[in-house]
Amino acid sequence: MPYHTNQQKCNMKSETIISDQFYTTSDNTNNNGHSISSSIFRINSTTSTRNKETTSSPLGLIVLISTFALMLTGAFMVYQFQPDFDQFHIERINSSWGFPFLILAIALFVFQSGVFAYNLFLYLRYKPIESVSDDLLPTCTVIVPAYNEGKLVWDTLLSLANSDFPEQKLQILAIDDGSKDDTWYWMKQAKIKLGDRLTIFQQPENGGKRHALYRGFELGTGEIFVTVDSDSIVKKDTLRNLVSPFVVNEKCGAVAGNVQVLNNKKALLPKMLNVSFVMSFEFMRSAESMLGSVLCTPGAAAAYRRDAVMNCLPEWINQTFMGQPSDIGEDRAMTNMILKQGLHVLFQKNAYVLTNVPEEYTGLYKMFIRWSRSNVRENLMMAQYVFKDFRKESKFGARLLFINQSLKIILAYPFLIFMLIFVATHPLLFLSSTLLSILVVSTFPVLFYAKRYNLADSFWAYSYSIFYTFSLFWITPYAIVTANKRGWLTRGLSDKK
Repeated sequence: MPYHTNQQKCNMKSETIISDQFYTTSDNTNNNGHSISSSIFRINSTTSTRNKETTSSPLGLIVLISTFALMLTGAFMVYQFQPDFDQFHIERINSSWGFPFLILAIALFVFQSGVFAYNLFLYLRYKPIESVSDDLLPTCTVIVPAYNEGKLVWDTLLSLANSDFPEQKLQILAIDDGSKDDTWYWMKQAKIKLGDRLTIFQQPENGGKRHALYRGFELGTGEIFVTVDSDSIVKKDTLRNLVSPFVVNEKCGAVAGNVQVLNNKKALLPKMLNVSFVMSFEFMRSAESMLGSVLCTPGAAAAYRRDAVMNCLPEWINQTFMGQPSDIGEDRAMTNMILKQGLHVLFQKNAYVLTNVPEEYTGLYKMFIRWSRSNVRENLMMAQYVFKDFRKESKFGARLLFINQSLKIILAYPFLIFMLIFVATHPLLFLSSTLLSILVVSTFPVLFYAKRYNLADSFWAYSYSIFYTFSLFWITPYAIVTANKRGWLTRGLSDKK
């Protein structure tokens, strides 16, 4: 998250950041390979090597070839079954529900197309705020909550300590949330290396990430709070970039960092998620930032104005949903409460952070369930203020984003029912039209990633769309009916995301 005064424009490719941009310290911790340069998360120094590893593995090539084979087959089937599609449309129009459904579908298509065009317009106008000078930088408290992260927390803490940020203005707090592994050991090792630059705490028992963050907020002295996940690595200039908007915009209450995937060489799912994250952050949050209404500041790297946090801290730590304490979605909840204060929430594209994501299906769907449950909860909370006079400036952007999010939740079950009926009555038409739709709709993420980084990895957007459509379509409907359930779901020793 730091930023050099003479800003370096790094050529970001695939995994985005090369090793010498993270760690340039000449200190060696010991002979056991504990230095950052020997970390399992060391980033390769050449783009060509990365791309070759990413796309040339036998399994990766098989998946990509199969992806294109499926989509092209779908397109060919749509062409072959055109008479069947025509007959299906005639039958649907002549049915009692067909015409209203058609009107609804057209209205939604027009709305979503308009939203996409508006987001594209906002993205093209977006520019990240450049770092301010050392003299203008505010004091900053970085809070790193950790649970069962092992040596990953060491990597995180050293990357923060290596930030291009004035030492006298930087306070780093690490909080072990009752881990059952050697997380506390690695925190103590980091403390030995960093000395007074790092303060470590150990919770008496596992109380959840929200309570670990709360302790950090209570103990922190900085004008700006920065929260960083304990399995994430920041770039040298990330902190500078992340906190600079608070200096130039007095209405800024929070800032979201630019999250990309750290372990995208290790498995297929991280490769897919890497492309998805770029679209989610660099396109969507850039547009949201132009409206001053980024809906969620990510746990991997986010910054908050101290006064804004303190104004809502009692409500945040005591938040409940349907009578139960909220132990998920702490980042979305904090963002919501800051927006409610009439403050702006921005996105800094130049504040890069690399984070680990699940490498297996089980970990991934559990992470998505947690996110989706939080989305349902916080949309209900947002509905309580978004149409009121919560902000002196324009409220159009926040309201548009809320409506768009709410429609996805409201229509989850109608579309699920329609899909199941379509599958049961016309399986081949469903399969072919879905594959063709993926080819068309996912082309924009492919082009976007190719323009920003490289063409080879961009094709994973197609594979991810197929994977999500056929294996994760149930997430939102399930999250809606289980929104009241508690639990992190993925905080075990082997699956921490």
